[in-house]
Formats: sequence, structure tokens, C-alpha cells
Amino acid sequence: MPPRKAFTIGGVTIPAGSRQTVDLPVSYLSNHTPASLSVHVIHGKREGPTVFISAGIHGDEVIGVEIVRRLLRSKNVKTLRGTLIVIPIVNAFGFINRSRYLPDRRDLNRQFPGNPTGSLASRLANIFLTEVVQRCDLGIDLHSAAIHRTNLPQIRISPDNPKAAKLAEVFGAPVILQSPLRDGSLRGTAKDIGKDVLLYEAGEGLRFDEISVRAGVTGILRVLNHVGMVPAKGIPKPKSPSQYCTSSQWLRAPAGGLLRTFKGDGDVVAQGDLMGAVSDPFGEIEEDIIAPFDGIIVGRAVLPIVNEGDAVFHLARVMSVEKSEETMENLNAQLHDDTLYDEDEII
Repeated sequence: MPPRKAFTIGGVTIPAGSRQTVDLPVSYLSNHTPASLSVHVIHGKREGPTVFISAGIHGDEVIGVEIVRRLLRSKNVKTLRGTLIVIPIVNAFGFINRSRYLPDRRDLNRQFPGNPTGSLASRLANIFLTEVVQRCDLGIDLHSAAIHRTNLPQIRISPDNPKAAKLAEVFGAPVILQSPLRDGSLRGTAKDIGKDVLLYEAGEGLRFDEISVRAGVTGILRVLNHVGMVPAKGIPKPKSPSQYCTSSQWLRAPAGGLLRTFKGDGDVVAQGDLMGAVSDPFGEIEEDIIAPFDGIIVGRAVLPIVNEGDAVFHLARVMSVEKSEETMENLNAQLHDDTLYDEDEII
């Protein structure tokens, strides 16, 4: 059998059976410091799919960077089939400034497909789309909640994509949430060009969360194994199917004041349950936050100071409280019980 062809990106040629980090030029900072999109390519000896894993599209969502770091040290990717393109920090500008946005105050995930002569955000979106996304068969994009909020580990998919739904089941996050595609988003643009992208949401902006990281690494390895890229050894199978939710709603603070939450991430609630309360600083007035339907908490505010109308609980609708509780108990137990990767694998 002839050797597999080399992989070329950004003018750099990567032979089969090797891996390399390549810097794709993006711009120069105002002090003439070069800014680049750094990608790590693992080009396997044997044929297989081409998949990208991206993190840091929003610069303050750092949990994906840690997931990627551990993934790249995993023993499973050492015998990879196909090609894996890993981008730990897409939005380096926001990452350095601990900001969701780029210096032009634009959200990169609303700029796709981008324009090579447009704004800074538009140019970066265009480079990422043309150099990475268009060359891949599949992508997994890693996100967290914004600052002062946290998300339960979840996969978001569009409602009309059975292939993505199957991959989401394989990933095995606690929740699969149907989420409409937004104009200018990576996921929406990828669909327009025939590429599937799974969106993983977990944890809090500017924070690490071990359970969310562990769920992300394991889920990615499950998907890579499912598409034939890595061996199954050491990758645990989900103990229960993910909780599938077709709709969700943000519950908002009924008044400004001090927020006390009585339910947390992953808790299953029944319609009418007391989820939290907002009180004024004197304790004279208190307004309850009541569950409007049976659901599971997939996101919540972590800051105890709220204004009237602030998003407090993200509640995803479930069909059965009892079944959902059992599912969440099994999946949460597995995430806590899974053996951690050895330090020599992840450092």
C-alpha cells in the first residue's frame, strides 16, 4: 500500500504519521506584534476522516482550551487514523484580554462566513472557515457559559439533522438540547456548506470545572472512535442515554436584589417547584422563582446580585421527571467515578 499523502496547511507540509503546530497569519497588533491562528495537526499514517476541534471562539470561554490540552495528550490520538485539526484558541485577541469579543467589539460567532477584506472579526472568521472548516468532514466546537453564568455539560444540535443527533448521542453529555441555528454562527455556516458541527457547552466563563472538562474530553474521544479515528480502549461508554430536550426557557429575576438559588446544575424540577428567591437587602420583600414546567436546569446565574429581568435559570423541558432524574443520577455518577487521565498523559 502506498504511503498516505502529506497534509498541507498554511504552506506547511505535514507528513503522514506526524504532528505539527502551524501558525496561520491573521493580523498585526498596533505595536506590530504578529497575531496568528495557531492550529495543531495530527496527520495519521492511515486514511480516515478529517475532523476539527475548536475552542476559544469566545475569548473568555477558557474551559475548551483545557479540554483540548488534555485531548492532545491522550494516548488514543497517538494511533490516529485520518487527520485531526485542533485549534485551542480561535479568538486569541479576546483570550489575551479575557473578553468574549474581538478588539472591534464584534462577536466572532456572528461573523461567519466572514470576508477577507472586512472587519478584523470578519477576516478571522473567513480564515478559520477556509483554512479549517471547509477541509473537514466534521467539527466539534467547545464553549462555556459567559461570565457570571454556568452551563451543565450539553450538546446543542439543530432540530433537523439526524446525523448530528446520532453523533450527539455518541458524545454522551448529560443533555442534548435542540437549538436553532443563528445567522452568522459557525454552526449555521458549516451547515450551509454541508459540514456537521457539534456544539459542546459546559462550565463557566473564565473558570475551569473538572466535571465539564472530563465530560468534554471523554465525549470527543467517543465521537472520534465512532467515526473510526481512534481505538476504543480506555474510553468509557455512557451508563445512560443523554437526556434529550426539544425546547428550553430562561427564567428571569422578578425583581432586583439578592438571589438565593435552591436548585443547581442538572437538578430536575417539577412544575410548581420553588427554584430560588430574590429579596431586597432589608429582607422586607421577597419574590419566588417557580418552575413553569417540568424540566432540567441546564444553565444558571452564579452571581447572587441581580437586576430585574436578569437571566437566572435556563430550564430545558422534559417529558418525565422520574425518568430524567434516573438518567441524570447515572450520568453524574459516571462523570464523578470515571478514572482521571494520568498526569503524564495530560500535562
